[in-house]
Amino acid sequence: MSRWRKVALFVERPDWHARRLKRAFAARGWRTVYVPMRDCGFAIGSPSGLSLPGFPGRLPELGFVRFIPDGTFEQVTLRLGVLHGLRDCGVPLCNDARAIERCVDKSTTSFLLQRAGVPTPPGWVCESPDMAAGIVAREAGPGRPLVLKPLFGSQGKGLRLIEQAAELPPPEALEGVYYLQRYVGADNGGWHDFRVLVAGGRPIAAMLRQGKKWITNAKQGAECKAIPLDAALAGLAVAAAAAVGAGYCGVDIIRGRDGRYLVLEVNSMPAWSALQRVSSIDVTQGIVDGVLAALADGPPAREVVLA
Repeated sequence: MSRWRKVALFVERPDWHARRLKRAFAARGWRTVYVPMRDCGFAIGSPSGLSLPGFPGRLPELGFVRFIPDGTFEQVTLRLGVLHGLRDCGVPLCNDARAIERCVDKSTTSFLLQRAGVPTPPGWVCESPDMAAGIVAREAGPGRPLVLKPLFGSQGKGLRLIEQAAELPPPEALEGVYYLQRYVGADNGGWHDFRVLVAGGRPIAAMLRQGKKWITNAKQGAECKAIPLDAALAGLAVAAAAAVGAGYCGVDIIRGRDGRYLVLEVNSMPAWSALQRVSSIDVTQGIVDGVLAALADGPPAREVVLA
C-alpha cells in the first residue's frame, strides 16, 4: 500500500466540520492531522524555522485552514505569520494568510472586488466620525439607509441600518473604523440572499437564505433552501473567489433592486453545516475534491523533508 500523504487541518478541536474533512480527505488517500494554531510557532534555528505539532522533521504536503482562534493582536499576528512561513516553505495552503487577511478585512474585500470588475455595492471606510457623518449625510436618508458593519465580523453580528448621522455610534463601539455599505436589499419583507460555496475555482453548492428580518444569516434565524447554480450566480461566485485569491470560500450574493447580482462578502473560513442540511450532495467531499483538483493542476503535491 502506498504511503498516505498528510494534510495539516488547522482547527482547535475535532468538531463536525473537522470530522467531515478528515473523512473526505481519507477517501482520496490523505491522512489528516489536526493542528491547533495556538500550538504553532516559530523555531528559529531548526531546518524549517517553524514548529507544527504532528510534523516533527517534516512539513505537511498541504494545509487546510478551517479556523483561526481570536486572540490579542500579537497572537493573531503570530498565527498568520506561521501561515506566511508555510507558504514561503513551499507548502500549498487553502487558504493562505494573504487570502484570509483580504477576506477578514471587509474593506479590502470590497476594494479587490471592485478592482477585479466584480459587481459589489458602493461602500465607504474611514476612521473619522466627522467623515462618517459626512458620508451618511451625503449618501443616506429616509428609505435609503446605509449598512454599518464591523470591519472584522461574521454571522451577521453587529450590523445596523443608518439613515442619519445621529444614528452613528461612537468610534470605540466599532474598534475605531466605520465601514458603510449601501443597502441594496428588498424593503418589502422579501429579505433573502445567496451563499455559494467555491473550492478550487469550482462552484460546489448554493443555498438561498430567507431572513425573518433584513439580516439574512443562518445564525440569525434565516431559513435555508438549496438552489440550483445558474451560470450567472456560479460565475460571479468564482470570480469573487479569484479576486481575493481564495482556494475555498463562501460567497454572499444579493440581488439588487435592479435585478443584478452583487457580491456582499467573501468568507475565507466558511461553515457549511446549514448548506449540508439542505443539500443532496456531500458538500465536504466537494470542497476537498475541488481543492485537490486545483492542487493537481498546479505544482505537484510533495512532502517537504527537512534536512
